[in-house]
Amino acid sequence: MDIIKVDAIASTNTFLRDLNREKRLTEPVCVTAREQLAGKGQMGTVWQSNPGENLTCSVFMPVEGLNLIDQFYISISTSLAIWDILNDIMIPKLSIKWPNDILSDKLKICGVLIENIVKNGRLTGVIVGIGININQITFDDLPQAGSLKQILGKSFSIEEVLLALLTQLENRFSELNQANFENLKKEYESVLFRKNKPSTFIDAKGDSFVGIIQSITNQGKLLVLLEDQVVSEYGLKEIKLLY
Repeated sequence: MDIIKVDAIASTNTFLRDLNREKRLTEPVCVTAREQLAGKGQMGTVWQSNPGENLTCSVFMPVEGLNLIDQFYISISTSLAIWDILNDIMIPKLSIKWPNDILSDKLKICGVLIENIVKNGRLTGVIVGIGININQITFDDLPQAGSLKQILGKSFSIEEVLLALLTQLENRFSELNQANFENLKKEYESVLFRKNKPSTFIDAKGDSFVGIIQSITNQGKLLVLLEDQVVSEYGLKEIKLLY
């Protein structure tokens, strides 16, 4: 995979999106930055990262034969690729917090932002933005944030983590076809944070309620068992799981 390294950049996702518009990418490409000046997280949030201490990158991956309705499997494959490499370096109590945050116990150590590239109603590629907290040990006003160094008490080579990640991303994306959807979904659900445990949620109106995560739908919606024994499904903007 081609790797483009830059020192400081507004957003690796934006850089890669512009590059794709210019060159019509057809092969995997990674852009990694020592410092992101306007790194983006889910739902318009900003990703906080000290320069040179963490992995901030975006990866263009071509996608063939995947319908838009099945796009959540991209999130599943990406999350599992990250889970795989962190599990290999013995990060304890790993889980995936729906839809694609990676946690160690209750500490968030990785965030993902996925942007689809669509042509004539079909997915042709994706830009996967990934931020992994590696050697940063203090996070301003983010009590739930953690890093590999915090958890294991030693520094890590950002380059080695990057290369392992890219290898595993290509492995997981090679499995991204309908024949594997059921297995991918089961594997994702097996490491889903708070699955089968009473948890507190906040809905779109700001009201809190208790429910139990059962599973996800094929479209990536969360299935939650409520107190009246009814299972309701929720999209990303409809519900927030509290830690």
